[in-house]
This record gives sequence, C-alpha cells and structure tokens, in this order.
Amino acid sequence: MTDDLRDEARIGDEAATDVAAVRSEAEDEAVEGAVHLSPRLVYEVILREGEGELVRPRTSLLYSGLAAGICISFSVIGEAILRANLPPGSGASYLVENLGYSLGFLMVIMGRLQLFTENTITTVMPVLKRRSLHALGRMLQLWGIVLGANVVGCVIAGAFIAWTPAFPPEVTQAVAALSRHAVEPGAWEAFFRAIPAGLLVAALVWMMAAGERTDGFWLILVFTWAIAAGDFTHVVAGSVEMAFLLLTGELGLPRAIFSFFLPVLAGNVVGGTAVFTMMAWGQVREEVAHRPPPQR
Repeated sequence: MTDDLRDEARIGDEAATDVAAVRSEAEDEAVEGAVHLSPRLVYEVILREGEGELVRPRTSLLYSGLAAGICISFSVIGEAILRANLPPGSGASYLVENLGYSLGFLMVIMGRLQLFTENTITTVMPVLKRRSLHALGRMLQLWGIVLGANVVGCVIAGAFIAWTPAFPPEVTQAVAALSRHAVEPGAWEAFFRAIPAGLLVAALVWMMAAGERTDGFWLILVFTWAIAAGDFTHVVAGSVEMAFLLLTGELGLPRAIFSFFLPVLAGNVVGGTAVFTMMAWGQVREEVAHRPPPQR
C-alpha cells in the first residue's frame, strides 16, 4: 500500500472514531435526558434539603412558618370564592370549587415557605440515615417551631376573614360553611381522614424532587386538589377553618383541640411519616448502606 493510501486510510479511521465519539456523547445526553432519577437519587435530593432545613436559624423557621400559615388561608379563601360563584348542588361544581384549595398550597410550596406537613418527610430522612438522638432532637425542634408558627399564622388569617370587611358576605358565608364541614367529624373520623392527606403531601414532595422544576405547578395543583376533592383533612389549612369558628364563637376550644386539631395532626404524621416516608426509605435503605453518595 502506498503512503498516500495509508494516509487516507488513517484519516478515514480517525474520522470514523470522531463520528462514533460524537454519536456516543449525543446518545448519552439523550439517555440522561430521558431517564428519570432513580429512587436513590430522589432520596439524596430530599436528604440534602432536609439537612439544610435542620441547620437553619430558628428565627428563619419562625418567620417562614408564620408566612406559610397566613398564605395557606388562601386555600380556604380560594375554595370559598369558587363555591360562592358556582351553581350549587352539582357534582361538577364540587370538583371545580376544590381547585381553589390548591391556591394556598401553590403560594406556600412554590414560595419555599415552611409548611409542617412537608417536614413529615423532608426532615425525617436525615434522622433515618443518622439514627442519633441529636438528629431526632433537631427534627422535633423544627417540627415544634414550624407547626407553632403555622398555627399562629392561621389564627391571624382566620381573624382577618372573620373580623374585617375584606370579603363579600357570600364569600364569608362560604368560608363558614366549609369550616363547619371540616370540624364536623368526631376525633376518630378526623384522624383517619387526615392519613391520606399526610400521605399525599409526602408523595408530592417526593415527586417534586424526582421531576423537573416546571412540573411543580401541576403536581401541587393535582395533589392538593385531590386532598380537597377526597374530603381529606390537612392540619394547617384546617387550622384556618378551626380558628375562624373559634373567633366567631361557633366552636369551643376543647372540641377544637381534642376533636379536630390533635387527631388531624396525628393522622397527617401517620400518613406522611409512618406510611409514605417509611416505604420510601425502605426502597433505598440497602443502597444507601452499601454505596457511596452519587457524584452529580
């Protein structure tokens, strides 16, 4: 073979190698774009977020939780506005009015405010990984601060709805009707109604960590609509309704605490932590124990 032919062959081989490399790189990028995050990577996302939350200053948690409690009132307000303006007695109207329930959750979750029920999965993952009293203590401290701030924010919002002329009478009446329905069940029924709500919020957090950021709006809309449409009970949004009835004199404090707040709180924790978070942890526990952290 002459030198010219050898050079042509070498150049052809190099070109083929370059084409193969470009094609392989393009294929890798396409595969990475098409493949969803593995459960272990989703766990890592939530773990890092939870670890970040556990070291935040208490004042930051307090103000964020207070803002979340006030903003979540728009779930009750949004649903009441739709109820006041939709024809009554229709199943379709019921399903549409429950879209208003998503409004407050969109404000809180997309605004990155501290909502207690999100922490039933986010801050539990570091505790399950570290298994130390220190981590447990930090988690319980965060839960107490955030839940307390959420409730105070709900009371402020409930007072605003009940005691100011900010809303038309028909909307205020719809808020009253929604609130009565929310606190109507006894403690046992309230507990069981709260379990699916806690599970749905924990599943929402998990799915938002697994999906694209642009998916967040639709995930929040659908999951929180399901809470309202299923007639499940959320302790923070429900605290707005509880506060409204307390401040208007329709509900006594003992019944509010023992027949509504504490049973709903327990149900949300069971659904979010004891059910969903423990199942999510179970599917990644062995991988976390035997593999190093993933390189991103």
